[in-house]
Amino acid sequence: MLRRFAPLARRLGLTAARCPVCGTVMADRTRPLCARCAVELPLRTGGYCPSCGEMYGREADPPTRCAECRLTPPPWDELYLHGRYAGLLRDLILGFKFRNSYGRARLLADLGALAYGSGRGLPPDLVVPVPLHTRRLLWRGFNQSLEIARGVAGRLSAPLSAVALTRTRNTPPQTRLGVKERQANIRGAIAARPDLVRGRRVLLVDDVYTTGSTLRECARTLRRAGCEGVEVLVLARTQREPD
Repeated sequence: MLRRFAPLARRLGLTAARCPVCGTVMADRTRPLCARCAVELPLRTGGYCPSCGEMYGREADPPTRCAECRLTPPPWDELYLHGRYAGLLRDLILGFKFRNSYGRARLLADLGALAYGSGRGLPPDLVVPVPLHTRRLLWRGFNQSLEIARGVAGRLSAPLSAVALTRTRNTPPQTRLGVKERQANIRGAIAARPDLVRGRRVLLVDDVYTTGSTLRECARTLRRAGCEGVEVLVLARTQREPD
C-alpha cells in the first residue's frame, strides 16, 4: 500500500527534505537549512573575543581578545559560539527553551557542533552541560543545555556526562539579577565529580552567554576538580548595552 502511494507522495513533496526552521522543501538534501534560513543563521567567524565572545568591529576582523579578558582571563581556555543572540537564532533558542519546540534540538546541536568544529579539530575528552537544580528541572521538564550537549557530543563522537556537574542549591533565575548579584547568587552552587573529570579536557555547553557568571562558576568548579582543560561552547552571545 505504501509503495503504491510513494510516487504521489514524492510529487507532493511529502517525502522531500524540508528545512527544520521554515518547512520549505529543499532540493539539496545535504544542506541542514534552506538558503533563506541559512542566511539568517550565519556562523560568526570574526570580530569577537575568543575568550568571552564579546562582539566588536567588523565580522571580517580576526578574533582578538578584548582588553578585559587580557587583564582578567576567564577560567576557561577558549570559548566557541555560533552567533549573536538576536533574530532567528534568538527565536530558535527561546522556542526550544520555553515553548516546547523540542524538534529544534537537532538543529541547535548542529549549530553548536559547527561552531566548535570550525575552531579546532580534536574532540574534547568529555562534554558536560551547565546543570539545572532538580526543582528547576521538574518545573521546566528538561535541561536545554543537556539536550544541546547531547547532540553536540554525538556529532563530535565525544562522551557525554550529565552528572559531572550538579547544582547543589536552588538559586533564583539569573535573568532577574544584575552582574554582581548573579555572581553572588551562583557562588558555591555548583559541585563537580572529580572521578569523572580529573585529567580530562572538558567542553562545557550552555545555550546563551549573558554575563558569564554561571559559566565561570562551572569552569572554576571543574578546574578545582582536576580538569586538564576547560573549553566553553554557547550557541549565542548577548551584547552589552553601550555605556
